[in-house]
Amino acid sequence: MNQPEADWADLAEQRLLNSALSLAPRLGWGERLIAEAAREAGLSDGEAELLLPNGPRDLAALLSRRHDAAALAALSGVDPKSLKIRQRIQRAVEARLDAAMADEAAVRRCAGFLALPGNAPLGLRLTWDSADIIWRWAGDTATDENHYSKRAILSGILASTLAVRLSSGRPAASAYLSARIENVMAFETWKAGLKPSTLLRDVAETLGRMRYGRA
Repeated sequence: MNQPEADWADLAEQRLLNSALSLAPRLGWGERLIAEAAREAGLSDGEAELLLPNGPRDLAALLSRRHDAAALAALSGVDPKSLKIRQRIQRAVEARLDAAMADEAAVRRCAGFLALPGNAPLGLRLTWDSADIIWRWAGDTATDENHYSKRAILSGILASTLAVRLSSGRPAASAYLSARIENVMAFETWKAGLKPSTLLRDVAETLGRMRYGRA
């Protein structure tokens, strides 16, 4: 794909996502949403299929990546080295949640979609990707098993804190996040007592609760 085609695809994806965000609260997260969002964005059915070959799953990934980018933009003026590690994680998780809550109604619909059994692996992967971005911003350079355990741990934090944010608001989510971090004293200590597989299971369970309104 040459540069003009790549630029067209990027711009068209964002137009389609913008339209979908305004329609999702009414239409839910599915094929109908993409069809109507494409029409609103001036795209044909064929163009929408070209952009999103996996339909609403690709749309969910687009939304997650947009929120990741928005979080990094919000953190661009923060020097992570000036903060303790727990402060870095708190700041970054809150930035990621703030980005998501800018599209709160659509995020609720998307979370319900990702909680479906067939889509839960995608939800886990997107949460993992967000955790990876946060750890990299925080300065993590681990390449051994610590690389994976840290991201598994943070995936659990992201999912559960988002659930609190959606159900109880920002102050409650901030307090919950602080408690999760402070209770373990340090991520290395926490990691020693938990298995990544357990934490990823917790993420899936949190997505399920969010789908059925029990966040």
